[in-house]
Amino acid sequence: MKISLDIDKCCGAGQCVFAAPEVFDQREDDGVVFLLDTDPPPAQLTAVREAAAVCPAAVIGVRE
Repeated sequence: MKISLDIDKCCGAGQCVFAAPEVFDQREDDGVVFLLDTDPPPAQLTAVREAAAVCPAAVIGVRE
């Protein structure tokens, strides 16, 4: 699985962090998302898909 982020469009809502906390986190200063794991295991696929689906700015891309 490959995850892409468009951090320039991230609004810092944090929904991805709630959906997949092992994969996503937010910067302290501005809340922009970053990846904790750039190549998460298959067991995280469902959580990562949910994170992408609930992102209000649609900045998360998932390729399998």
